[in-house]
Amino acid sequence: QKLSVASSAPLEVAPQVSSKNSKPKPKIIILLDQATLETVKNRRGVYELLNCDDHRELCRKKLRKDPNDYRPDILHQELLALLDSPLNKAGLLQVYIHTQKHVLIELNPATRIPRTYKRFAGLMVQLLHKMKIKAGGESTTLLKVIKNPFSQHLPPGTRCYGFSSVGDLYSPVQLAKTLLPANPDDCTTPMCLVFGAMASGRITVDQHPYIEQMLSISEYPLSGAAALSRIMAGIEHLW
Repeated sequence: QKLSVASSAPLEVAPQVSSKNSKPKPKIIILLDQATLETVKNRRGVYELLNCDDHRELCRKKLRKDPNDYRPDILHQELLALLDSPLNKAGLLQVYIHTQKHVLIELNPATRIPRTYKRFAGLMVQLLHKMKIKAGGESTTLLKVIKNPFSQHLPPGTRCYGFSSVGDLYSPVQLAKTLLPANPDDCTTPMCLVFGAMASGRITVDQHPYIEQMLSISEYPLSGAAALSRIMAGIEHLW
């Protein structure tokens, strides 16, 4: 029986920025943790991405869960902020997603995430059921489900930092100067930054024992996308 999933247009590969220097550049690893990516079958028998707007009564009555916790749009906003950044277009980011159901996803930096939430939701449903998404008309894999734990995908010697409103406070530029050398070619130690992709709660060292320090870039609670944009801008200012 053929699986019915919400439709999504084929993904495209974003054009790569050519570099005059052929030397491989170090990548900053980003983990978007505790994303709410779950599928549910609607009345027409089609699988959809569970979310607080379309499935509020289902969450309350059948799943007995708070519908406000199901915010996959937060992940969508964060991915747009990351993959649209000049840092990613220069080939300096590697993004992973970890869901609350412990599904680990790797993104190809050349992935062009759909702009609209509806197309994004259809894409995530396909990924969760098919385990990988390829570029339309090409053999390039853009998103794929990989094996846990996340720590096994980190290069040896990677320094990991978590972000929370209660972490040690830095300005974005000050943070970049503290964690990174002034020239990306001098960056020899891999670095991983862990951000939350959930509606409530925060990242903790108990969840990620490999995190050596919790950091913050604002005395105010920020949305994930706003925090990511500020941090990317701080690193871009340095590099």
